[in-house]
Amino acid sequence: MKVLIIGSPGGDLGQAARLARERGAKLDHADTLDHALGRLRVDAGIDLVLCDVAHDIAGLIQALAAERMAVPVVACGTGDDPDAALDAIKAGAREFLPLPPDADLIAAILEAASGEGHALIARDPAMLATIKRAEQVARAEASVLITGESGTGKEVLAQHIHRRSRRSGGPFVAVNCAAIPDNLLESELFGHEKGAFSGALARRLGRFEAANNGTLLLDEIGEMDIRLQAKLLRAVQEREIDRLGGNTPVKVSVRILAATNRDLRAEVARGTFREDLFFRLNVVTLPIPPLRERPGDIAALADHFARKYAEVNGLAYRPLAPLGERRLLSHGWRGNVRELENVIHRAVILATGETIGPEAIDLGTETTPARAEPSGPGGIASLIGRRMEEVERDLIIETLGHTLGNRTHAATILGISIRALRNKLRDYAEQGVPVPPPATGLAA
Repeated sequence: MKVLIIGSPGGDLGQAARLARERGAKLDHADTLDHALGRLRVDAGIDLVLCDVAHDIAGLIQALAAERMAVPVVACGTGDDPDAALDAIKAGAREFLPLPPDADLIAAILEAASGEGHALIARDPAMLATIKRAEQVARAEASVLITGESGTGKEVLAQHIHRRSRRSGGPFVAVNCAAIPDNLLESELFGHEKGAFSGALARRLGRFEAANNGTLLLDEIGEMDIRLQAKLLRAVQEREIDRLGGNTPVKVSVRILAATNRDLRAEVARGTFREDLFFRLNVVTLPIPPLRERPGDIAALADHFARKYAEVNGLAYRPLAPLGERRLLSHGWRGNVRELENVIHRAVILATGETIGPEAIDLGTETTPARAEPSGPGGIASLIGRRMEEVERDLIIETLGHTLGNRTHAATILGISIRALRNKLRDYAEQGVPVPPPATGLAA
């Protein structure tokens, strides 16, 4: 991934930059906000901004919104000024990074921004067959549609395909179509010319151009507005794009991968997804089985996460006890690998012995009895007299707490889209309701 550092390259911020480089990030640098905006306009491949709180972070975020640039900003500063940290978060900064920086926190922030939650780990024959098919098509130029439930590892598989493709020396650029508002997504994908809209102060290159000679992953493609799908179809067919406000098509050499947790054939039948775009993207389909259908992967993934979060939390690695592994194997894993990651993260923190036993594994499966006593404090009786909106709000907030703030996993459990969840959380925050912050180090 590529990180833009705004501020002095020396001191604590420089140390944060060095730690990011050691974790595999490519770095760019800007001394001023104007310089930073200039870099962001010409390089849509920048995934994250680390900005010193000495700069006007609110102004930066407002400028990014005005120019339709969806790049997360992490504010950086010492812990001596808590007001600066609070102001940065209120202004829209994704995180606050205390300086001097902690290596593990840097790693978690980079991982959250990149979306790469785990390595491609497979032991189960069902998943091994999917990977074998992926490697068969990796060196081709055909578009690939990766399907599977939320949390199964679609982006991880897409990165695996890119690394084994003839374009592996080029960039891998991922765009989450569900995470970017409709009014920003067109500019984010195709870029824009100066004056294309109010706030377009200069030309800005989009993700297609950032992915030139490499691979572009269109994640959650089923969430894209049908009006934008027509423009995407032309880009996929012709390998050329039109920037917003532009008069001259721009040629691009990009391999397209798309991913979705929706049934796109059903979306086509409903009229919410273009049939011609579906066939263009669906040259090869790679379905990823849900975790409950590949039990052979559970122990291997759990061990991977146990090692990872022991290191992140400064704890000694402890293996899974046989009874702990049996508890994991008996669970349904509605949230797939992402849910397993959260469960093991908690277990690493809660475990007290030399192994991770069943007592440390909180699966959140406790349920209210089907028939609650009328006078009891819980169950259905506790809901009588409350407004539906309040019950829904409490359910959403409690689910977020269960997922450690992981928005995608919470949306999966609740059975709603990530966009709907984010809209509700925005409304709650505006009403003054405390909302759990996004997960650090987990897909959020």
